[in-house]
Amino acid sequence: MESQRIIQVEEKVPLKLLVPLSIQHMFAMFGASILVPFIFGINPAVVLFMNGIGTLLFILITKGKAPAYLGSSFAFLAPAGVVISNFGYAYALGGFVAVGFCGCILALVVYRFGTGWIDIVLPPAAMGPVVALIGLELSGTAASNAGLLEEVIDPKKLIVFMVTLGTAVFGSILFRKFFSVIPILIAVMAGYGAALICGIVDFTEVEAAPLLALPNFSAPKFSLEAILMILPVLLVITSEHIGHQVVTSKIVGRDLLKDPGLHRSLFGDNFSTMLSGLIGSVPTTTYGENIGVMAITRVYSVRVIGGAAILSIICSLIGKLSALISTIPGPVIGGISFLLYGMIGTSGLRILVDSKVDYGSSRNLALTSVIFVTGLSGISVKIGNIQLTGMVLACVAGMILSLLFYLLERFHLTNDQT
Repeated sequence: MESQRIIQVEEKVPLKLLVPLSIQHMFAMFGASILVPFIFGINPAVVLFMNGIGTLLFILITKGKAPAYLGSSFAFLAPAGVVISNFGYAYALGGFVAVGFCGCILALVVYRFGTGWIDIVLPPAAMGPVVALIGLELSGTAASNAGLLEEVIDPKKLIVFMVTLGTAVFGSILFRKFFSVIPILIAVMAGYGAALICGIVDFTEVEAAPLLALPNFSAPKFSLEAILMILPVLLVITSEHIGHQVVTSKIVGRDLLKDPGLHRSLFGDNFSTMLSGLIGSVPTTTYGENIGVMAITRVYSVRVIGGAAILSIICSLIGKLSALISTIPGPVIGGISFLLYGMIGTSGLRILVDSKVDYGSSRNLALTSVIFVTGLSGISVKIGNIQLTGMVLACVAGMILSLLFYLLERFHLTNDQT
């Protein structure tokens, strides 16, 4: 592909290239995207279905000018996990709907007032640690899925875990060309093969599953307490979305924040999340893996992205395939989670590096320090029936501190200048 010319956003792609390029985009998001429903304990078929529908809606809302694939969002894992354990998955769906709806309202605010206020509420010194906490807070979940926290560790599970993690880690630094885009998928396949050899895969559900089947849709339930636990994630996913659009703009050589406009892409992203909650799926977000595919292939056509979305929908309707995906054992998921959660944590640190946060400033040092300790200490704050803990509590604390620091600076009360 490196010897070929750039295929721009609006260009058509010949069918002989459209199919393999679309499959590649679907594979790029596949490993990470289906991990989220596994963690939530739901069938991945509904997620594959909504990822495809959400991507097509995103393309429509952005008038076919912003190439992006919408996959499962990791930002919701920690707060949604708390809601699921306390209330049930249906109430987490209600939280997803609320966040998506508020995100659509936020898109209208961005259309009217721009994005400068986001840096006031969550500047890079706060956003970096908040994003890092998304991964760090879930590290125990990865170990639990792998079976490493059991009193007696099963040697078979340990072997599967090590094969999966080893393939993911070394594949991410050794694989080249097309394989460098899908190390997570390859690691899942390697781990699954090890699980078959170790005899810890159960095919009972696959044998009973029909060839074709509709995804298992479910309806949300709403609780103010559950919604308020999840709602602070809105600021995190907004900053993530802006970052993805900036990176994509540099790749395609166009300012996507102006045309089609950040308000359109932000609305499309959050509308998809709201719709996901309404049908029983997980929140969606523009996927960095697919941005990487565009950078490598130099093919930016939204028709390729749309083809990948259609393929994802088709896969969700094949009952045997959905059941087969569900047989992936915990040690495989745990091995992938070890790397992915760490990468999420590292992406938070990358925000600090890319933004060149000055820790010679007492304000930045205090802000990052308080957020990290608040998120990792295990403390919780109850306001009525609402319990804030982990990343959500850290995000709220960071927002309050950021606003206070901004006001102190406006009144020239800080000691930065001296």
